[in-house]
Amino acid sequence: MTSTIFNTSRALQFPQELFEFSRDVVPINSPSMSPSSSSYYNIVSISPSSYPSPSPASAAPLTGSVEDMIQGVNYASAAAGIIFSSGSELGQRISFTQQIQQLTDTYQQFILEMGEESAANLISESVFYISIGVNDYIHYYLSNESNVQNMYLPWNFNQFLASTVSQEVKNLYDISVRKVVLMGLPPIGCAPHYLWKYNRGDGECVEEINDMIMEFNYVMRYTVYELREDFPDLNIIFCDMYEGSMDLIKNYELYGFNVTTDACCGLGKFKGWIMCMSPDMACDDASNHIWWDQFHPTDAVNSILADNVWNSLHTKMCYPMNLKDMVAPPKS
Repeated sequence: MTSTIFNTSRALQFPQELFEFSRDVVPINSPSMSPSSSSYYNIVSISPSSYPSPSPASAAPLTGSVEDMIQGVNYASAAAGIIFSSGSELGQRISFTQQIQQLTDTYQQFILEMGEESAANLISESVFYISIGVNDYIHYYLSNESNVQNMYLPWNFNQFLASTVSQEVKNLYDISVRKVVLMGLPPIGCAPHYLWKYNRGDGECVEEINDMIMEFNYVMRYTVYELREDFPDLNIIFCDMYEGSMDLIKNYELYGFNVTTDACCGLGKFKGWIMCMSPDMACDDASNHIWWDQFHPTDAVNSILADNVWNSLHTKMCYPMNLKDMVAPPKS
């Protein structure tokens, strides 16, 4: 999951921050992941604002001093998901719900240091970027943890995930959040790991997996529509990562890519059997690859998707508007 909070005035200047906040987040047991790989992991950050700085004598919570936190806060947790137990086989991680609680704790710290009104203004004028759910498939549903596939059909599983996200967005609303970017899921059925696992000799994406992903994105887009109806002052948009990614895969030559199935780093067919464990396993140039490792896209892909989120530069993937329009000052 990735969630980012940043002040709107700075967002207008630095749209790429959506993805660059994740540079130092490295998945558990994977020491040499591409910086881009973390774009599907968990981040919450707050950028510089015009609000008064706290006193130097401020008490510092576990996530840092308030003075530091209004510059940027990162609650990233590799392998975490919407479901608490997603990714549990990879070690300790902080689930989506736990991250929201950490954010709530930070908000309380803001109130103590700068007062309730200033804290609420800081939060309401910031943008929250949330991307979560990939690990709920990779490390939970598709791996059939806890026999989940016998308990939930894909449609029911998607509805469960969407309802959980919806509730957490409402929890954010309760602490004055008013600007949210909610990302959909990418076509993980095209990821090298599943091309290898399903023995796709022709490199064709695994349709049954992508069908689940498209269904999830459909449910989430409708969830965003409902949230906008229920909370008229909540400016929330949905960005369909599947649409943007499939545009890249189908039109790869137009974007300058020439390797669409094989990962840059890994072992086995499509480099999808064993994850990237050392720099020696990586290709010489990742910029012409769509996939960095078993599951994650390269920096080049993330850069294009970030442009789409910001201003639909290459293809439209955000609804009902892109991020640039969402944070634009109201017309006089």
